[in-house]
Amino acid sequence: MKHMSLHEIAAACKGIYHGDPSKADKEVSDVVIDSRKAGKDSLFVAIRGARVDGHTFIPKVMEAGALCAVSEQDLGDADYPYIRVESCQQALKDIAEHYRRSLDIKVVGISGSVGKTSTKEMIASVLSQKYNVLKTEGNFNNEIGLPLTVFNIREEHEVAVLEMGISNFGEMTRLAKVARPDICVITNIGVAHMENLGSRDGILKAKTEMFGYMNPEGTIILNGDDDKLRGFTPSNGIAPVYFGLDPSLPYHAEQIENRGLKGTDAVFVTPSSSFSAHISIPGSHMVWNALAGTAVGCALGMTDEEIARGIEANVPIAGRNNLIEGARYTVIDDCYNANPASMKSSLDVLACADTRTAAILGDMFELGAKEKEMHYETGVHAARAGINVLVCIGDLSAQTARGAQDTCKAEGRDMVIRHYGSKPEFFKDMHNILKSGDTVLVKASHGMEFPEIVDRLTQE
Repeated sequence: MKHMSLHEIAAACKGIYHGDPSKADKEVSDVVIDSRKAGKDSLFVAIRGARVDGHTFIPKVMEAGALCAVSEQDLGDADYPYIRVESCQQALKDIAEHYRRSLDIKVVGISGSVGKTSTKEMIASVLSQKYNVLKTEGNFNNEIGLPLTVFNIREEHEVAVLEMGISNFGEMTRLAKVARPDICVITNIGVAHMENLGSRDGILKAKTEMFGYMNPEGTIILNGDDDKLRGFTPSNGIAPVYFGLDPSLPYHAEQIENRGLKGTDAVFVTPSSSFSAHISIPGSHMVWNALAGTAVGCALGMTDEEIARGIEANVPIAGRNNLIEGARYTVIDDCYNANPASMKSSLDVLACADTRTAAILGDMFELGAKEKEMHYETGVHAARAGINVLVCIGDLSAQTARGAQDTCKAEGRDMVIRHYGSKPEFFKDMHNILKSGDTVLVKASHGMEFPEIVDRLTQE
């Protein structure tokens, strides 16, 4: 990371420096919260977690060569420097905000109810054709992960693509204060986190908090096919740029040709040009992702040729519509997370397979009062999509199975439907349900830990 002294860090987080005054001007090499990642001249921020308190690791970290610790506790006559703060979590954000403001770099902030990660991956792929890009890795999109991602920005980076995930009001404001985005992208306003945000209008309000700390001369890019985003007027006076399938939008797609599990071909139209590109990841939602990437690429001065190369270079990541060819099954690994919209989109992808199809679906969390209804509707969608086998695992997923059963009975559809209370119950019956050659979708909320199912299927 770029140069940042202990004196500067203490001022940034309103902390009190304790230790040898001669070391206050020394610079840290990196910022970590995981004691195992601390090395020479690291700054260790002692975060209190649900299971582990980082303060217990401070002596070990300092022995490993760390330069300084940030602590909520009075460490007394410690023989190493430390910065005393009221809240280590707040200090982490304050230090990251200070570091971000010292950087001469463009930041793209991405949020939305569905598709944040796949859109982030697409935008990063596009921008990488011209710029040195840093992007959010894994699930580092919250009030701890985002600051840590910002600390990974190095002098060679020209653009940072930051995913920003929230579940309640005020979180986006705190994230945006750290990220200070130059370009804000919102993919859609769905029903994820309805439990805390109350309604789609509440979700819109929470997501658009991002604009409060963006570059006042920056760009807002929104999905114009979303009824809540189209026509939205930001309070900062920046006129949004819209993308979508509607041909009246400045960035839209034409001549869309679905190639099933092999992806999609399309012509992408910008305000001044058009170009063709192939999207290798299956799913109609990927066209929106590519349009978002196109709009961001144009905002940062890229050519059509560079943008097209970036769209075509985008490949799946584990747990995100990742197609795995196993010895017995073709597995669509989409088990990183789930909500009703992404679940239905993944079922539509599965329906494109030219083999027998099986969907292994688990519970979706944080849906609020209508969670049972939303699971039921997912089962209805699975039946109408023509999926051959539906496996539902978990308490809430009993409603998914019921929705499929009711639809098949009412509409005369033929479908194998099973519900299991747990993964071990399914594993006992797995070979009675699945057949060699099946294409199998695996999807659930992250807490269901469905990568275990992907591993079993791909190791068969």
